[in-house]
Amino acid sequence: MAQNQQQKIQNPKTQVPQTPQMNDRDYINDMLTTEKYMTSAYSVAANEASHESLYSDIQQICNEAQRCQRDLFNVMFEKGWYSFDAEQQQTLSQSYQQFVGYQSQIPYNQNTPMS
Repeated sequence: MAQNQQQKIQNPKTQVPQTPQMNDRDYINDMLTTEKYMTSAYSVAANEASHESLYSDIQQICNEAQRCQRDLFNVMFEKGWYSFDAEQQQTLSQSYQQFVGYQSQIPYNQNTPMS
């Protein structure tokens, strides 16, 4: 090999799948999903924290993440990217009655604080 020729060393090219571009809805939905995951993880961390100061810090961060999650949800809802089907009044009443039935099975008196 001649001295003036340099050999180029490089990684082999990888196949990158072609994906459609993300739009605003995709980005906000991704952030919303991330915030939901984070609030769940912070909740577990707070449950496991043995140091009071650490618990307080995690709880504060969790509250901030929940606020962010709610704000992202509101943006998506306002833009029509997140919607719900209206439920019939009869179905709501049945669910309420079922909940009341479950509540009556709880072993402690609900009018007094738990000790």
